[in-house]
Amino acid sequence: MALGKTKEDYHRALASGMMLSVDNAHALHPNHPEYADATNSVYMNEGIVIKTHAGQKYTSDAHAIALFKDICDYAHVPYQFYANRSDMVGGSTLGNLVQRLVSLSTIDIGLAQLAMHSAYETAGIKDMDDMIHAVQVFYHTHFQLESDHTISIIRSETNKLF
Repeated sequence: MALGKTKEDYHRALASGMMLSVDNAHALHPNHPEYADATNSVYMNEGIVIKTHAGQKYTSDAHAIALFKDICDYAHVPYQFYANRSDMVGGSTLGNLVQRLVSLSTIDIGLAQLAMHSAYETAGIKDMDDMIHAVQVFYHTHFQLESDHTISIIRSETNKLF
């Protein structure tokens, strides 16, 4: 409101906004496959990881996932999905804490890596390049809330990144 906007303008901005919560994700470790879910593993250099958790330790929801998948498809960036094992305590990100303060569409994404929080973490360089490209496309994309409650995706043509 200090910028001359109304409370309605604020809520419209939130409704048409999106937040990326970017961290890393546990890749299948070849020396410790017992810590991974055999049907739900992610791998280094096979794309950005979209993280979900039924208890909302990761904030990704169907709406945000659909928008981010569209960005990745447009940018020709591969992606994969990760969910914590249901029988083991897993990590979380700061996205769920931030979302409690400002409720807007949020997606938790990351890079598959080995040895998270250790002295030597290992991640794939291809994933890093893909992440940079996808985030650039994200920041050149505008989400517009339409009167029928759909979201229009408008991409900036002023900066040819892709």
